[in-house]
Amino acid sequence: MRGLLLAIQFLTRLPTPRGTASDADFAASIRWFPLVGLLIGALVAGAGWLARGDAWIGALAALAVWIGVTGALHLDGLADLTDARGAAHGDRARLLAVLADPHVGSFGVVALVLQIVAKLVLLHALVTAGLWAPLVLIPFAARIGPLVWTRWLPPLHAGLASRFRAAVRRVDIAVWMVVLVSVAFVWPAILVTPLLLAGWALYLRRAIGGISGDGHGAGIELVETALLVAALL
Repeated sequence: MRGLLLAIQFLTRLPTPRGTASDADFAASIRWFPLVGLLIGALVAGAGWLARGDAWIGALAALAVWIGVTGALHLDGLADLTDARGAAHGDRARLLAVLADPHVGSFGVVALVLQIVAKLVLLHALVTAGLWAPLVLIPFAARIGPLVWTRWLPPLHAGLASRFRAAVRRVDIAVWMVVLVSVAFVWPAILVTPLLLAGWALYLRRAIGGISGDGHGAGIELVETALLVAALL
């Protein structure tokens, strides 16, 4: 249970009991990321359902909970990676320097606005259609991504992604993929998830050569948005 608590502490702003943990404990918490995603999804769907009397208010409530419960953690990664790609112009040293810069530039601001607007519009459509199961499952499916990307891609630097690398086992990915296939009986479109995860891994390998914490965050955000589209299609 320590790993689950650490994963909740890292991925959310939900209150949990505090305690000490080693680096190995923290790294192993990545194995619980998909389950934390299921918790996030339940909260997002619950907020949308409670405010469903008006679809726009329901969508806004779901989005506010989605951003609030995660502390905009993954949005920060999307902004940083977009800034780095926009400013690098093919210069890898410049790309890594911008990734390490905590400030948000114009590319990152545009990416944040587009992502938030896209999620709001898509959430409105799902609330209107009463598609609650996808809202529960989308954050779960997207958080299988860090396990896959950590296993497949080399770390860009000695940061967050490199700390998780040794903790991800093949059996962890296999277990969550089995769960993913199982819940497809509830929502078949979730089976597009492996293609989305593989596509993001290929993009990162070709575009920046590896994975970082920002790459994980950006990937989670983009996979979530793609799955929202899949739910409507």
